[in-house]
Amino acid sequence: MDSIPIRLSELMVIEIDVRPVVEVGTDRRYVLFDGGSFAGANGLRGTLAPGGIDWQRIRADGTIEIDAHYVLRTDGDDLIEVRSKGLRRVPEAVSVRIASGEEVGADEYYFRTHVRLATSSTRWERLNGILAVSTGKRELGTVQIHVHEVL
Repeated sequence: MDSIPIRLSELMVIEIDVRPVVEVGTDRRYVLFDGGSFAGANGLRGTLAPGGIDWQRIRADGTIEIDAHYVLRTDGDDLIEVRSKGLRRVPEAVSVRIASGEEVGADEYYFRTHVRLATSSTRWERLNGILAVSTGKRELGTVQIHVHEVL
């Protein structure tokens, strides 16, 4: 059976300003998005529309299941819906460093999601037909997401 190799192409970088975590019981929480920006190839750039949220479930082993849903507003005023689901595994010592505001390298923990995009914009309609993956970096008040299109 022939296999098609998977290649990735950088699509965009999203910077999300986040509010403090809200705990909902012992294993559920959410994080509200408080703005942000994004930039990518071919003039894809803009800001985060109000109302984004990341619902999280904390597994017994400490792994966080991510379920983020938000909207990007391009500089041309086009809206792009983002659904991002994945995992973040952070050693306790690294988690403490992030919470204290210390600079922590993205390679010190695992933060990956798969990303689906949806838009009614004719300029960006190709985004409706792609699958993307991301790597993330969590800081005290921000999250940086590097989104790559799966080719």
